[in-house]
Amino acid sequence: MEKPNFYPRIKRLHEDAADRDLLKMPNNTNGQSSTLASFIWRNADDLWGDFRHTEFGKIILPFTLLRRLECVLEPTREQALETVADLADQDIDLGVVLRQITGYPFYNTSNYTLGTLGATRTRQNLEDYIAKFSDNARVIFEQFDFANTIARMDKQGVLYRICQNFADTDLHPDTVPERVMSNIYEHLIRRFGAEVNEAAEDFMTPRDVVHLAIELLLDPDDELFVSNPGLIRTLYDPTCGTGGFLSDGMEHVQSLRDRYSIAPVVVPHGQELEPETHAVCLAGMLLKTLESDPGRDLSQNIKLGSTLSNDQYSNERFHYCISNPPFGKKWDKDQDAVVREHSEKKFEGRFGPKLPRVSDGSMLFLLHLISKLETPERGGGRAAIVLSGSPLFNGNAGQGESEIRRFLLENDYVEAIIALPTEIFFRTGIGTYIWILSNKKDDARQGKVQLIDATSLYTQMRKSEGNKKRAISGEQTRQIVDAYSAFEPTDTSKIFDYEEFGYRRVKVLRPLRMKIVITEDGFDSLDTDKAWNKLSDTQKEAWTSTLIAHAGQEHEYDWLESFAKSAAKKNASLGKVGKPLIKALVGAFGVRDSDADPVLDGKGDIVPDDSLTDFESVPLSTSIEGYMESEVLPWADDAYVDKSYRDDQDDDVGVVGYEISFNRYFYQYQPPRDLHVIDADLKAVEADIAVLLEEVTE
Repeated sequence: MEKPNFYPRIKRLHEDAADRDLLKMPNNTNGQSSTLASFIWRNADDLWGDFRHTEFGKIILPFTLLRRLECVLEPTREQALETVADLADQDIDLGVVLRQITGYPFYNTSNYTLGTLGATRTRQNLEDYIAKFSDNARVIFEQFDFANTIARMDKQGVLYRICQNFADTDLHPDTVPERVMSNIYEHLIRRFGAEVNEAAEDFMTPRDVVHLAIELLLDPDDELFVSNPGLIRTLYDPTCGTGGFLSDGMEHVQSLRDRYSIAPVVVPHGQELEPETHAVCLAGMLLKTLESDPGRDLSQNIKLGSTLSNDQYSNERFHYCISNPPFGKKWDKDQDAVVREHSEKKFEGRFGPKLPRVSDGSMLFLLHLISKLETPERGGGRAAIVLSGSPLFNGNAGQGESEIRRFLLENDYVEAIIALPTEIFFRTGIGTYIWILSNKKDDARQGKVQLIDATSLYTQMRKSEGNKKRAISGEQTRQIVDAYSAFEPTDTSKIFDYEEFGYRRVKVLRPLRMKIVITEDGFDSLDTDKAWNKLSDTQKEAWTSTLIAHAGQEHEYDWLESFAKSAAKKNASLGKVGKPLIKALVGAFGVRDSDADPVLDGKGDIVPDDSLTDFESVPLSTSIEGYMESEVLPWADDAYVDKSYRDDQDDDVGVVGYEISFNRYFYQYQPPRDLHVIDADLKAVEADIAVLLEEVTE
């Protein structure tokens, strides 16, 4: 089947890039255009002095949402009010009728708008206005605690002015498309994020990353959409924020509308922790409709609460899942619930493998998404998740992070991992990665993992936004998606058997080789030993006298124990000789000697030297014996493997671990510069220093 034309989608990405640089919104008052920045600061200027800077966001953001909803209802407002008056005395569900009139799953029955509140009873009228929204819209303002904000604004005398400012701004979707509004919300939350969500922009996903992740997630099923007109699929984001991923996913399939008689449908679902960002997402979903079910209230699909400890979709699965969990955020607040689910449900729950350290919960979301994928029997599912670099390699073999990677790789859930450019997020310049997960891999991808190095695919931004200095353009998005779809090895796309990321962490021991030498330093170290200090002063003196007679003499390791026991039998003042005392004496007077014979225990087994214990990572494709022969024994011919150190799952020698190192697979050797070039640079620097010194001494 011919691959669909991607021009409409690429064009949309170009438009988004332009919107990021300059978001223009017509101003109905003066007929001129004003940028988003001037729109925000016009209100900020009016608030300055009466409110702290950190409070601006909780005022401006809900007013923006209110005006957006108002603009949508404006064309049907008069008809809605007339209907309310006509049906006032009838026993009929007004909500059903009003939703049909507005064409949206919400409505308002107040006679007021932002422009008609009046200057004398502004607060009372605005409260009436908000109270007469349908429940699903009113909850948005409740989550902002907007009633208290209104009261404060009224007290400070700025409420009417702010209402008028917003009343003069057209935010109707026909004027300000959804993608532009998403940028506005993003800007507001980042600009005034301190009070909405501490360090909010840490967790905001830039629009270019949103587009890329959605394209990677949905692009492989475009042919499925072509073959099944009107196909309905579900999309789920457990950390949905303002709903950027969900909105973009819906736009993806809507862009297919021009090519197919019946466009596919993506039904969004999400959960968000922060009430304010949850409210923004609710507002966005109230304005969306499904062609197959136009009366459906999609805002009901957006839940509030912590996904890790309060999964509100616990019994549901989805065709597509997507997430950008916060990087490096502790999950201590969810710890009790997560640990309980892990211990009680094991692999029947979400967190079957060992758990990661509490300092970073991002890998818990990897497991959560896997649990949410539609079952293979029902067509399977695919997920995309944006993560920092640490989930690729943190944790040793047997620890939680490695065990999670093991679970994902050995169950063949990982399709691809894409390394993104640095400096593309707002408050961090670190490297980030998109993981593509699936439980319905194509035959060619079975047992394989594709790594894509897209770190060089970026466009330098004309103006930095915090740490975000780079963006991924539409063409670059297409390049990355094409590389993923092609599934072919290139310089920037490499394909591996999943076992190539695995290894066995083998414990390597060396024999203890030691002699006994009675020295003054040894007596000094005895003074800090617990077993020695439990002796009485009389016993200490007796032992000192007994041992000092052998000062400077070298003895075999096993001489000390037999000597001590024999001496104790002859001299009662020495007391009983137990293992703790023998250990203390050996620790004080034992001297390692590489030429000494290995120490043997009572059973004749070699006693290992704990100070020489080491661990080796043996690739799963290599035998432990072969690895030891080539990599260890040439340098330590007495080394041997501790066969008691075994894996909990397969009980073989060595603990299995997995890690994924992009640098190892994509490293390109850069030869050093010629010496004469380096010398010339040094001379040039010296000349510059000389000139500066002359200026200082003049």
